[in-house]
Amino acid sequence: MPRYLVERTFPAGPEIPMSADGTAACLNIVGKNAEGGVTWLHSYVTENHQKTYCIYDSPNPEAIRRAAERNGLPLDSITLVSVLDPYFYR
Repeated sequence: MPRYLVERTFPAGPEIPMSADGTAACLNIVGKNAEGGVTWLHSYVTENHQKTYCIYDSPNPEAIRRAAERNGLPLDSITLVSVLDPYFYR
């Protein structure tokens, strides 16, 4: 499955509280992603909380776009990436 880096901008920061409500919000996103064969692996959030860089497995970029629309999430860019593991070179 191809892997992608997805960049998003949240002017006010993402609205995911550290509570049961936040857990439910994340599970809702995961469920809507799964409808299109998209898997959210993890995300990096900038210090000011206005940018996220998310790693996804997806059949194609369009599936990520559709998942973002279903979830009401912004989408700045989608970049096909591959894993470079520094421990592979030992």
